[in-house]
Amino acid sequence: MTSIAIREAVGKAIEYLTQHPEEAHYTDSAATAVVTSGLAVAVTGPNGASVTTDMPKSVGGGDAAPSPGWLLRAAQASCLAMMIAMRAAHQGLDVGRIEVIVDSESDDRGILGIDESVPAGPLRSRARVRIEPRQVAREELERLVRWADSHCPVQDGVRRAIPCSLEIMSIPSPHRGEG
Repeated sequence: MTSIAIREAVGKAIEYLTQHPEEAHYTDSAATAVVTSGLAVAVTGPNGASVTTDMPKSVGGGDAAPSPGWLLRAAQASCLAMMIAMRAAHQGLDVGRIEVIVDSESDDRGILGIDESVPAGPLRSRARVRIEPRQVAREELERLVRWADSHCPVQDGVRRAIPCSLEIMSIPSPHRGEG
């Protein structure tokens, strides 16, 4: 999609949701994960979306696919890059190449249950943004990136403690009750 098409689409979405705010709130598409072998997991979603994850060999995985933690960083990086591109298009800015690098720091004592005081997830993450400044002042680029970062849903979900519930559902065994 061209920058002009993105600008038009974003403008229409803003106009529509401004007039119909009740339609802005919705339930996101589900991701369904199934352990396929060892620690390899197949994840499926809407419209045929799929991804496979695995863990490193050092913790019993096959190291055959990205880890869920890497996919989190990939989600942060890609979402922030898209938000920068979306905002730039909406404002009519030609920013050229956008590159976002996200890394994080973790402590494996948390995921392995060695020390309950250590979080299982990342301790912190960092996003670095590189933009080709085509005819856009540095201050304007910084405002653009900061706006995109503060409106990026994945970055927001990582930064903010969001309610997360867990439901445990048993699958009936086909052999239960026989005998």
